Amino acid sequence: MAGGGAAGGMGIAAAVFLNADIKPGIEIVLNAVNLAQAVQGAALVITGEGRIDSQTAGGKAPLGVASVAKQFNVPVIGIAGVLGDGVEVVHQYGIDAVFSILPRLAPLAEVLASGETNLFNSARNIACAIKIGQGIKN
Repeated sequence: MAGGGAAGGMGIAAAVFLNADIKPGIEIVLNAVNLAQAVQGAALVITGEGRIDSQTAGGKAPLGVASVAKQFNVPVIGIAGVLGDGVEVVHQYGIDAVFSILPRLAPLAEVLASGETNLFNSARNIACAIKIGQGIKN
């Protein structure tokens, strides 16, 4: 069932027995946090999740965020722990660039323990790339 997500069975039951309307979870969250107001006038939006790949195009949070940003012509960067197979498809849905925070392959325990440091280093490198880009003349 479209919009059922991981708990699709619950969605079907609610729709059939309670006459409930099924809405994607990301739609509810974006409205609850009033993302459109926050994005309007922004120079850049950065979003992310643990893994960005072809499945992200199926309606995961980064695409919901990107769809709001694109309403205001705001560029979007996606950050993930892992960039998986088919990641390039997200460019068709409003994510302009994607980056992995992992500097190298490592065991899961090590990756989790160094997550904050890896995210900080990646964010710093993205900021440096943006600064370089601002100085490039067309």
